[in-house]
Amino acid sequence: MTLFTVFPAIDLRMGKVVRLAQGDPEQQTVYGQDPARVAARWLAAGADWLHVVDLDGAFGDSGRGNRAALAAILRTNARVQFGGGLRTLGQIEQALSSGVKRLILGTSAAESPELVREAIARFGSDRVGVGIDVREGRVQVRGWTQDSGLDSQELAKQLYEIGARTVVHTDITRDGMGRGLNVDASRELSKAIDLHVIASGGVVSLDDVRRARQAGLRGVIIGRALYEGQISLQEALRC
Repeated sequence: MTLFTVFPAIDLRMGKVVRLAQGDPEQQTVYGQDPARVAARWLAAGADWLHVVDLDGAFGDSGRGNRAALAAILRTNARVQFGGGLRTLGQIEQALSSGVKRLILGTSAAESPELVREAIARFGSDRVGVGIDVREGRVQVRGWTQDSGLDSQELAKQLYEIGARTVVHTDITRDGMGRGLNVDASRELSKAIDLHVIASGGVVSLDDVRRARQAGLRGVIIGRALYEGQISLQEALRC
């Protein structure tokens, strides 16, 4: 990954490209029926990486349609950062062997740190990152449906100690809401522990992208703002 990366988000649910407001499956907007076509669109616009999430897996469903969608995205030769429902070493190994460049472990990071340690030891910290999804300072798990009871800063320290170096930090209260990125919270996480933090949740303007870069973060994930034309990917990449 370069010093600062803009990741277009492709969230998959039942094989379709969607966005959820604050992770709520009842507040879903469908943006595409063909995930590979969406991936090709972002690649043609200059994207270096894509951030792909299996929402069905995150919610504990089989995600069978999403596996086919991921395979189709990978056939576009996209560099994919992928997460959602990865809770065993076998699932992690299968995803990496399929062509995914980096995995993001969310629920596993909070509930199964030993799995994260083993995955990083086996595949390396460049290929296994973690997700810290936060609502009012507390880490949420299982598709953001459960409160883990963990403080985000404390979890970040624990994950750093077991080898994690890349973190996707999401402010759930802003995700899909167009309220602007919570750069301050992501920067605090980055400064408190020497982690490479990628910020997510609420990007609405190029100013969010600029502030994230100026804060020393390693990247930003953009979803709804790209799909609804509030931000041009080419302009975001030029930032």
